[in-house]
Amino acid sequence: MHRLRHFALHVLLLVIAHAPLPSAAVDTLRPGQALAGWKKLVSANGKFALGFFQLQPGSSYYLGIWFDEVPVLTPVWTANRDNPVSNSTSPELTISGDGNMAVVLAESGTTTVWSTSTEANATSNDTVAVLLDSGNLVLRSSSNSSLVFWESFDYPTDTQLPGVKIGWDKVTGLDRRLVSRKNSVDLSSGLYSSTMGHDGVARMLWNSSAVYWSSTWTGGFFSAIPEMSAGSPLANFTFVDNAREVYFTYNIFDESTVIRTTLHVSGRNQVRVWTGQDWMTVNNQPAHQCDAYAVCGPFTVCTDSASDADPSCDCMRGFSVRSPAEWAVKDRTGGCVRNTPLNCAADGRNRTGVPADKFYSMPGVRLPQNGRQSMPNASSAIECAQACLSSNCSCTAYSYGGEDGCSLWHGELVNVAADGNEGMIYLRLAAKELESGKGNRIAMVAGVAALVLVLVVVVVICSRRNNGKWWSRPIADSDKGGSVVGIATFKYADLQDATKKFSEKLGAGGFGCVFKGRLAGDSTDIAVKRLDGALGNVQGEKQFRAEVNSVGFIQHINLVKLIGFCCEGDRRLLVYEHMPNGSLDSHLFQFQSCRRRAPLDWSTRYQIAVGVARGLGYLHHGCRDCIIHCDIKPQNILLDASFAPKIADFGMAKFLGREFSRVVTTMRGTVGYLAPEWISGTPVTPKVDVYSYGMVLLELVSGKRNYVEHSSSCAEGQGDYLPVQAAHKLLHGDVLSVVDADLHGELNVEEAERVCRVACWCIQDLESDRPTMIEVVQFLEGICQVEIPPMPRLLTAIAGSGSHQTRVSSL
Repeated sequence: MHRLRHFALHVLLLVIAHAPLPSAAVDTLRPGQALAGWKKLVSANGKFALGFFQLQPGSSYYLGIWFDEVPVLTPVWTANRDNPVSNSTSPELTISGDGNMAVVLAESGTTTVWSTSTEANATSNDTVAVLLDSGNLVLRSSSNSSLVFWESFDYPTDTQLPGVKIGWDKVTGLDRRLVSRKNSVDLSSGLYSSTMGHDGVARMLWNSSAVYWSSTWTGGFFSAIPEMSAGSPLANFTFVDNAREVYFTYNIFDESTVIRTTLHVSGRNQVRVWTGQDWMTVNNQPAHQCDAYAVCGPFTVCTDSASDADPSCDCMRGFSVRSPAEWAVKDRTGGCVRNTPLNCAADGRNRTGVPADKFYSMPGVRLPQNGRQSMPNASSAIECAQACLSSNCSCTAYSYGGEDGCSLWHGELVNVAADGNEGMIYLRLAAKELESGKGNRIAMVAGVAALVLVLVVVVVICSRRNNGKWWSRPIADSDKGGSVVGIATFKYADLQDATKKFSEKLGAGGFGCVFKGRLAGDSTDIAVKRLDGALGNVQGEKQFRAEVNSVGFIQHINLVKLIGFCCEGDRRLLVYEHMPNGSLDSHLFQFQSCRRRAPLDWSTRYQIAVGVARGLGYLHHGCRDCIIHCDIKPQNILLDASFAPKIADFGMAKFLGREFSRVVTTMRGTVGYLAPEWISGTPVTPKVDVYSYGMVLLELVSGKRNYVEHSSSCAEGQGDYLPVQAAHKLLHGDVLSVVDADLHGELNVEEAERVCRVACWCIQDLESDRPTMIEVVQFLEGICQVEIPPMPRLLTAIAGSGSHQTRVSSL
């Protein structure tokens, strides 16, 4: 009996020695103990915990450190990020016989999943693992706390806690860097890293090679983060560069603050603070999400979104998501794949019997940064396109224009972003991807799905912009003369002086009158639009200012630039850049003693047609807010000093709200440009602008109004309804009889016929039969062939009624 009791006591002591730590919070793991299951070490201040965790129920186990007092699991360091443990096993953390920390599988006792693997304490088992108040896990001597053999701060994963050094130990070669996780449910190493080079330059890299962000320390802050120069109420910054090491670190003033800097899966460094309810992002680098290299993967278009971390990624035309499952967990690195193979075999030769590849235009984008090849011998867009087609299947896109001339892209296209600049790239696709679903009536129709309006005859806002940057300022008060994003705030008195008390009127319309002006001390002319009467007070001041800020972001070479605004009491004024050559209608229709100005030559008219198409394409598809202009007509197309066109009055629905619909539909002269669906009261899409644009094209070619505005001996020859006349002549191959007689035959006949065909497609009765503005650009630039369109039945009926103006007004 005595021996039995002795044996039982011995077994009990062995069990106690190797049992998991008790549930009471402790910060130290000692030899003979095991951390397993849901047990954890907790720092003395209660801020951090170390233990095993799963990101999702049933998923693999990681050993890591997290904020213990934050209810949302937020790992800040992971030991085995690239070697997780299956949930079918039972891992445990122990102090091994050689004094190292090790994660082993309990079933075998010998299978090591992870280890500190330091040799400094190989002869000693007198080591302990301690989780410090800073969140640093250290392996140190149990008898001398200053003797540290290993620490987690030397091996950060994707998070820099206060006190962590990012940089190099020049003596040992230790590189402390951040590496993003793979996706939202996988902590393994991703493609993005944040480093400090030996040269003292901070860099962010994709795939350890492509640098997409860099910054130098200027003495108190990084040059690319100027907001650091004002200091931070949360932390102080330290940069060290000496013979032994180069690094950057920061420390917080209040230890109770819960803060972290994380290299997100999207490739951005985020400074985030716990508010007690959620994580709040206070800084992002790069500032724009789409500046992170290849964040959406190949053959995608990236659009910055209102979210702190997740950009909007869309496949290019003719491509589909490679792995929907990966996209669902925010891993877009796989990008998109081609739906239909290009027309060439493995040897690069075109396959017989298969239609030739075509190109799809993508305006308003940042061009790809990889695989670019200059083609100086191509002197036109057509030659550039042919160079791509004849090169072999490796050529996937081309661009033409500007100082770069012709450029070809080979292989995958990455880093394309919808940033609203002037870039235009032509994507090579199999002909099948651009075929019409309506037979051969047109080479390409409705490639981009029309966005349905939720409000009748107003601007469609697809996604409202919200910068979310912690240093952003609101629009300045009108009495402070401030500005935001380049939008200046003017006092009413200053605009009165600038316009000489609104004495020089440039024009008037349903939205108000426009006056020419010049600010004191400035030699640049401006145009001031005064929203008169009730229109000036349809919105509250706060809402009006918010809409000014929103419209201020919309910038394109073919849009009139909004310079500033005035909002005092019930006064609402908008300040635009001045267009010295006035509006298009003044050059096409303005009669002075039955004489017009010198007629626009054909090249100028064609330039205007393409420029307006690009501007509308940007409003519909390229800018952050999907905008329908709703009032495209020659009066709203202004010409700069070189006769380049700029669309005016876009975004007016934002300023006028519910009044916008009433103003547009009652404006004198607008009736000739309204699409049938608009007038019938059905919900409209961007195709109403396409219809109006088609009418403008016909007027541009003919020099005549599309409808009889009034009887005048100077308007001889306008008795026939122009759209029907043009369509009829086009069907009978007599386009030249439609062309403005003042051109005296000096024009490019092929371009004239192309313009007329595009115009007649644009004014089709059904919006589904009309092309998108992006497709219109393709047609006008000769990238795609435009077939002869059918006669619009509704317009034919209107013309046959003998009084089309009355009929249109009553639809």
